Amino acid sequence: MSIIDEILGEKDVEKIRKETEVNYREYVNPFAMRMLKNASLDIIEGRREGASVWDISGEKYIDCVTGAGIFNVGRHNPDVVDALKKALSTYDMGGWISIVRERGLLAKKLAEITPGDLKYSLFCCGGGEAIEVAIKLARGHTDKSEIICMNNGYHGVTGFALPATGRDVYKKPFAPLTPGYVHVQYNDLKAVEEAITEETAAVMLEPIQGEGGIIPADDEYLRGLRELCDKNDMLLIFDEVQTAFGRTGKMFCAEHSGVNPDIMVLAKSLSGGLYPISAAIFTEEISDFLMTHPFIIINSFGGTSLACLVSLAAIEYLEKNDLPAHAEKMGERFMEGLTSLKKKYPDLILDVRGKGLMLGIEFPEDSIGPRMSYQLRHNGVISIYTFNNPRIIRIMPTLVIKEGEVDFVLDALDKSLAEIQKQEAKNS
Repeated sequence: MSIIDEILGEKDVEKIRKETEVNYREYVNPFAMRMLKNASLDIIEGRREGASVWDISGEKYIDCVTGAGIFNVGRHNPDVVDALKKALSTYDMGGWISIVRERGLLAKKLAEITPGDLKYSLFCCGGGEAIEVAIKLARGHTDKSEIICMNNGYHGVTGFALPATGRDVYKKPFAPLTPGYVHVQYNDLKAVEEAITEETAAVMLEPIQGEGGIIPADDEYLRGLRELCDKNDMLLIFDEVQTAFGRTGKMFCAEHSGVNPDIMVLAKSLSGGLYPISAAIFTEEISDFLMTHPFIIINSFGGTSLACLVSLAAIEYLEKNDLPAHAEKMGERFMEGLTSLKKKYPDLILDVRGKGLMLGIEFPEDSIGPRMSYQLRHNGVISIYTFNNPRIIRIMPTLVIKEGEVDFVLDALDKSLAEIQKQEAKNS
């Protein structure tokens, strides 16, 4: 029996659970395991389908984390899975230095569906890597060194990306970091204007801060940033790692404001959660830098034949089923329910916000976020607080979620809030 047959054929649930917990504790990350246990999120995933995931014991949960937006087309989407199987029947990954047909086809498709004049794509595996490409392009094209970023923003934890992430807890242990990053308050146009110098190459931000607490950028703020960048010969970079591919009710979040960036960073759900891939897509004007530096990123596994074919299938599924419109509709249903819960629990819920199916619930103090994760798990929902702001629980289900599943999540939130309210009353 092969190792794969042995792993997939094991049916003893308690043996699997014990073995997995020991392996995580001894060989992966014991401290992450401890955190997940404390939040009652130590679910060992078994079956995955649609908006749901099952623990290996058979318990079913609506997934409202989805890897912060990885599984937009649904967990283990059968159409996308079939595309990967077909691709594997013919291809391996393909050589990174080779001309790969599928890479060109995906780049062309991204140029067709992204807003504005975005045209060329450079591919990587993860979002942090693609952020690094965006920063290199901005510095190389402008011949300037400074990048203006946002407080509480999150752009990854790799070399050039880590200094752009706007929270010291991620950065302090690894100082000194790459210089040239200036952080300002999000949604504050004047703060950006005051931070501009002769060395400012670009302004980079998430159109909705994910880990910062599901905070949308104001449309006027984004329009103001576009004007500032045009006026000062700077580039505008949108990190749409979490917000792209229908998540906010549009194919790309930039479409809400009508503001087109010079560079857009994509990852997460680009391949529907089945194969690692990310991309930095940029305008033709910026491509001039590649004339003298064609290999600003060398990535053995970025933009492979398999990744690109799977991504094309995921995009086709999004378009064929109009998932952005469905996300907008389900988001409205969620928001109506969340607004009612805010009225019902005014001492617990300070705010509900977001776009489409990227929603956040803000509580009055930090401990409530982890406690809500615990309660929701026991009411059939997986959710977690945002990493830069534990007061906010994120609601980011797959975009294929149905009306009845939305109502199930809202009911679970109601039950969980009632339990937290009871605890608060007991402790007061």
